Order: sequence, then C-alpha cells, then structure tokens
Amino acid sequence: MKRAIFPGSFDPITLGHYDIIKRAVNLFDEVIVAIGINAEKKYMFSLEERMQFIKEAFANEPKVTVVSYQGLTVDFCKKNNVKFILRGLRNPADFEFEKAIAHTNRDLAPIETVFLLTAADTSYISSSIVRDVIRNNGDYTKLVPKSVRVK
Repeated sequence: MKRAIFPGSFDPITLGHYDIIKRAVNLFDEVIVAIGINAEKKYMFSLEERMQFIKEAFANEPKVTVVSYQGLTVDFCKKNNVKFILRGLRNPADFEFEKAIAHTNRDLAPIETVFLLTAADTSYISSSIVRDVIRNNGDYTKLVPKSVRVK
C-alpha cells in the first residue's frame, strides 16, 4: 500500500493545497493530510477548525485521512509506515526550501519526497495571503475550498 503524508499547518487549507491533495489521490492508496502542531506558532484558526475544513473538503474521498502530529515528519512516517512525503511547489523559492528539507529527511530516514507543481491558476495562493485577505475583510472565498468559513 502506497501511503503519503502531506504535512503542513493548513492555516487555512487553500485551493492550492486542495489541488495537490486531489491529484495525489490518483498516485497513492492513501493521502494523510497531517497538520503539524507548533506551540511557538500563532494560528488564525484552531487545530479543530483546520481539521474540520479539510475533512469537509474531502468528505467524499475515502483515500484522504486527516490527522495532527507533533515532532519531526520523518518520525511520524516511521511510526506509521509511511514511505512518501508529498509537497507542493509554487515557485523556484519553494523548490530551494523544500529541496533542503527533502535531503535532510532522506538522511534521517528512508523516505522519499514527492513534489507536485501547483496548478497555474492556484500557484499564487498561500495561507499567509489568505489570512491577510481575511484580516482585511476581503473576499477570501475565491482562494479556499467551500469548507473554509470565517466566523
């Protein structure tokens, strides 16, 4: 069984994340969307909200599982028999950053990183942009799945 983890903070999930997950479902038997918990980071949405946004967005996709975790992604992979880490790339800067992490992860464990390019129409979207749009009362609905709702 080919299982991949797609780690991130997903604060909130964007249409770019959604696209990567939808495409990964065709490549893997299971895609684990894993929300990393970082006590030092201040999130706009609670862990429960972020998990619910993703679960609702993929309610009709049995190959997608949503979990949270702490610590190193490779430790999660080893503990859960996951052989692939999935990452989306929007631009060359993403590649350089992700390449260094992929090399480090491979040094730590026999886990491959699989990169998928974001779709052209979502390549400009990031969670930080979405949060900025929300903070400034802009129309964030064009940037996220329908499951993301601001109170």
